[in-house]
Amino acid sequence: MDIPRIPLGGWIEGGLSWLTSEYSMVTRAISRATQTGINGLNDALMWLPPWALLLIIVAICWKLANTRLAIGAAAGLALIWNLGLWNPMIETLTLVVIATMVAVVIALPVGIAAALSERLYRTLMPVLDFMQTMPAFVYLIPAIPFFGIGSVSAIFATVIFSMPPAIRFTTLGIRQVPKELIEAADAYGATRGQKLVKVQLPLSLPTVMAGINQTIMLALSMVVIAAMIGADGLGSEVWRAIQRLRPGDGFEAGIAVVILAMLLDRLTQSLSKERKS
Repeated sequence: MDIPRIPLGGWIEGGLSWLTSEYSMVTRAISRATQTGINGLNDALMWLPPWALLLIIVAICWKLANTRLAIGAAAGLALIWNLGLWNPMIETLTLVVIATMVAVVIALPVGIAAALSERLYRTLMPVLDFMQTMPAFVYLIPAIPFFGIGSVSAIFATVIFSMPPAIRFTTLGIRQVPKELIEAADAYGATRGQKLVKVQLPLSLPTVMAGINQTIMLALSMVVIAAMIGADGLGSEVWRAIQRLRPGDGFEAGIAVVILAMLLDRLTQSLSKERKS
């Protein structure tokens, strides 16, 4: 006896077709606004001479972290400049910054709500598990019907892929605040909003920053993968090297990605330590 095959793929395709046709005006508006933001940030960063932007980044590293990171940033960025990958690096940085900002703006309120509501927490955790175990390439598929080929689709896929850690860590940080402090705030007559703003959020900030750090790292990895759907940046350099069988060019772009990832990782870690202290 043959068991009928569940047409799951057909249902998903039908749902995507319905969404793209019914909400095309919304997706076009989002696409135009996102592309404007990408172009604006790209133009602003590329307007600066490479040496000037390099000095600004080194100064930020020295101020927020230490001299060691500033020297490492100077050496790494100088290498990227020397390899002729400065503009692709700026394009990748732009996509990461915009995607991270959107992901954090969505994730923080959701994480706070999940921390304060047990029902929402139990509902949200399986959804986050699903989002984090889904292969990264799958997120590129629905992005194309909504926003077409290009950087906007890359932002959409990157936001979805990188958002779960920020939600999880925000929820975890708030839920791990000692109950004694919550009881003390209740004893002094603090409202729910006052407890959140003056007790829970400040104490959970290091954990929240760790979640943002993970979001940035995932966003960077996804932006590189999104070169397959036309995203500009270092990912497109890697993809072009694969297509043309140029391993040297691919390794150069990969090294630039590693330098950018290490720089962003150390900066966010330094911010987290500073907040904690």
